Formats: sequence, structure tokens, C-alpha cells
Amino acid sequence: MVPVTKPRFDLPTIEPETRAFWDAAKRGQLLIARCLDCKRVHYYPRPHCVYCWSEKVEQQPASGLGTLYTYSTVFMNDLPPFNERVPYVAAQVDLEEGVRVTTNMVDCSPKDLRIGMAVRLRFETIADGVAIPVFVPV
Repeated sequence: MVPVTKPRFDLPTIEPETRAFWDAAKRGQLLIARCLDCKRVHYYPRPHCVYCWSEKVEQQPASGLGTLYTYSTVFMNDLPPFNERVPYVAAQVDLEEGVRVTTNMVDCSPKDLRIGMAVRLRFETIADGVAIPVFVPV
């Protein structure tokens, strides 16, 4: 009998256009994209600039340092595996490179979080070969 597994709603769809991003994440590196035409940066990396639509973009590593822009503590979520993680902190972080990242804050109590506090990048492995960027207070 084949074991029944719960569906996963937290795994990314890794496509050829995003493969470099996810491969870098496995190595502990966060990539952002810089447009070679308009010079702006965007996250998450795509094969075109989200501002001027140029296809001349290059991936570059982010420093991993940022500021907590906003956050919310999630107490209820019915989707596996999130329902096994509650409570967790969903957050947005402004990286020093100028992009905003939707992420999770980890290894901290929500009561200790403050908007504007310094945070740094870390990676968590959520499945075989899949690591995601998360943040911790500095």
C-alpha cells in the first residue's frame, strides 16, 4: 500500500527562469536582479525588469541585511504544513539594496519585534533541496 502524503502548499514551483534563484538559496545566497538599462533592482529575480521591461538583467547577491518593514503573527492557517507551524510571523523586510522581501521572522518572540529594527538573512530548508530566505533580528 502506498502511503498517503499531505499536499504541500509551501513549496515553490521551480521553473527554468527561477532555477538560479533557488540554486543560490540552497547555497545560502539571496539573489536580487539589477536592470542593466534602468539600473533599478527588483525582487524576486525575473528574466525581465519589472520597471522598464528590459530583458537586460543580471542576478546579484544581496547583502542579507535589512530593516523590518511590517509583520503579522499568524495564529490560524488551515493549509498544511502551515497549520503545524502556528503561530508564525509573516513579515516584509526592506533590504539595504532597496527591495522589499516577503518572508518570515524566525527564532524570536513576536513581542520582541519592532518595525524599523535591523534584521539579517538566514535560510531554512523546508524540503529536500529547497531552502527559503527567512530573517532574524540582528
